[in-house]
Amino acid sequence: MAKVCFVCGKQRQMGLQVSHSHIRTKRPWRPNIQRVKILVDGTPQRVNVCTRCLRSGKVKRAL
Repeated sequence: MAKVCFVCGKQRQMGLQVSHSHIRTKRPWRPNIQRVKILVDGTPQRVNVCTRCLRSGKVKRAL
């Protein structure tokens, strides 16, 4: 199963790694996704959330 942010839907993206000799190869760009316990509709659940959503306060952590 792919790791996707529960809040913003951020997931892995593909891009190009460019070497010094300009040889381009595909590589994945992965967001920093953490599995945390948050409040969803007043009930605590374990979901995958990216660190940008955690820092910006878009989720309320369950203690």
